[in-house]
Amino acid sequence: MKNPFSTTGGIIAAGVVIGLGAAILQKLGNPGNMGICVACFGRDVVGAVGLHRADTVQYARPEIFALVIGAFVAAISSGEFKPRSGASPVARFFLGAAVAVGALIFLGCPWRALLRLAGGDLNAIAGILGLVVGVVIASRFNKNKFTLGAAKPSNAILGLGFVLFMVALLIIRLAYPPIAGEAKNDLLFYSISGPGSLHAPLWASLLIALVIGFVGQRSRFCSIGAFQDVLLFKSWHLFLGVVAFVVAAFAANLAFGQFHLGIDGQPIAHKLQLWNFMGLVVVGLGSALGGGCPGRQLFLAGEGDGDAAVFVLGLLAGLAMAHNWQLASSPAGLGAHGATAGILSVVVILVIGLAGLKKSPAVA
Repeated sequence: MKNPFSTTGGIIAAGVVIGLGAAILQKLGNPGNMGICVACFGRDVVGAVGLHRADTVQYARPEIFALVIGAFVAAISSGEFKPRSGASPVARFFLGAAVAVGALIFLGCPWRALLRLAGGDLNAIAGILGLVVGVVIASRFNKNKFTLGAAKPSNAILGLGFVLFMVALLIIRLAYPPIAGEAKNDLLFYSISGPGSLHAPLWASLLIALVIGFVGQRSRFCSIGAFQDVLLFKSWHLFLGVVAFVVAAFAANLAFGQFHLGIDGQPIAHKLQLWNFMGLVVVGLGSALGGGCPGRQLFLAGEGDGDAAVFVLGLLAGLAMAHNWQLASSPAGLGAHGATAGILSVVVILVIGLAGLKKSPAVA
């Protein structure tokens, strides 16, 4: 049976579902211009389990778990759950960590950059330009046969490992809900102020993220892949999904009164345009070499891709590190060590890129 999401109409529908779902989650209580952000929500999750102690960004976001579970359901139902893994796990881990640093310098993943634009935040323009530049640089590596190793079939239990990890975290979240006015229950940390304290109702977060995970897996939706396909293959298929994502979020924001055009006073954003640009250069470059944007990595992990799971684990580690070591930005500007971390992240990614170039056979 043909996959309806593989068509032009299907990828546009997927973009509409994700953009509209994000805007609805913001309306229901998620932070401003942050209906869904894999980096920001991942940061809140690692804070909730105590891997960082920035008390304003700690919440076990159910969206992260549901995106993976929704993708798993889609993969199982379509016969696409195919456990596999490749080579270079350490490189993939560090690519994920570097992407985390870049995302928190900008204050958002590629999805949030698009959502910020759809909400009227003009600071997102510098970030999106940086994202494109990062993908352009990565395309030069890809044209020269960059690879981290081909994926090979692996044990089904190993393919289920990351999915079961997400299910376990969701069960913990359900068993240990936030207590009004309390920063910690028996197991998890919860913000009582700041972005971590803002969230949609649990049922809405789960339902909408499950649907997004399902359509994201079936459609292969990927913001990074959209730009890569245009640059490398002149294919606009995925890019149409990204356009639909932005248009749907923009229209919903207008309808909900969530569109506020300008540079000043935007939610959870700063006005240092050089670092908005550089943060997403890191994200674009690292994600393109790593095989997809953070959202796509969650979808891939849900269908049994061990390489994507390692990338996500690196992302989560980097998000925790960014707050523990004052690398993350805030609306007041860069973290104390954010500039240094951003530069080092570019260096790390470029070293991995050069190491992954295929060597031409020697001339006899």
